[in-house]
Amino acid sequence: MRVMERTFREQLFFLVLCLSVLKGDSRYIENNDISKDELFSFFNPELKRETPEELLYRRPLRCLDMIAVEGQFTFTAERPQLSCAAFFMAEPTEVISVDFDNVDIDCRGGDFITVFDGWVMKGDKFPSSQDHPLPLHERYVDYCDSGSLKRSVRSSQNVAMVFFRIHNAGSSFTLTVRKHINPFPCNVISQSPEGSYTIVIPQQHRNCSFSIIYPVEIDISEFSLGHNLNFPKRSMPRCAEAGDFVQLLGGSGIDTSKLLPITDFCISFSGSTHMKVGCDNTVVRMVSSGQFVNRVSFSYRLLDSQELQTIKLNNVEDFCFNN
Repeated sequence: MRVMERTFREQLFFLVLCLSVLKGDSRYIENNDISKDELFSFFNPELKRETPEELLYRRPLRCLDMIAVEGQFTFTAERPQLSCAAFFMAEPTEVISVDFDNVDIDCRGGDFITVFDGWVMKGDKFPSSQDHPLPLHERYVDYCDSGSLKRSVRSSQNVAMVFFRIHNAGSSFTLTVRKHINPFPCNVISQSPEGSYTIVIPQQHRNCSFSIIYPVEIDISEFSLGHNLNFPKRSMPRCAEAGDFVQLLGGSGIDTSKLLPITDFCISFSGSTHMKVGCDNTVVRMVSSGQFVNRVSFSYRLLDSQELQTIKLNNVEDFCFNN
């Protein structure tokens, strides 16, 4: 598989097929009738307007699925399904709740349904352990372990996923997925290859990232930190010492801790900073000490094929795809 020649969405498809599931067990998603176009239809915002708000959307859940709508999703096993995953996505300013309904599986026989707070693909996690507010073990909620005590799970960001394994034909379960407004969004995966966004961290000791899973031109239009250090506008070696700074990262995975830094910003400025990033994943990440109100605003657009070719001629692909 020649990764460099595929867009990130195509890579994402193959990463899902090879994802590493719960507790480090590496399994492979079995073939099913879902097409690649169906798998990535959740990136289309028009999908969200298919169903009137007063009606609850219902459809079967596939062994490998992508979902960006609220509704009720039922999985019924026609044969043993030993490695399945459903990926859920909401708007940047929303979080996701997953409710377990009508569960009929054999927990003692090795079945499980596990909600993960974020996404896991090929061992990579979003948000990374460095950026998520919970320790890793608390991000997994297993229905068989919690039972009726934990029938509803809410994500910390706009993405979540469910792993499940069913041994017996006829076993089934239903998930009800809803979206909720998040007044203080932090870690986000963008659904769109173009748009604008502002990260604000109001005196909280946390790290927030905005992940754009496309090669893009990014324009940082506003950047303000509570401190005022006499650092250069771009100063990679010293920004980490400041305690409050913004990173621009790039690479081909979803785990920000594994991406390479493109540049850092650690002093407030006005005006505009443009940068073209040919990587499959471009991330704006803000690190905050909690002592100040920090803010960064940016816009982004998809690079066209000619721009990508120019970047490749400049050997940027080595940076983007070989990390």
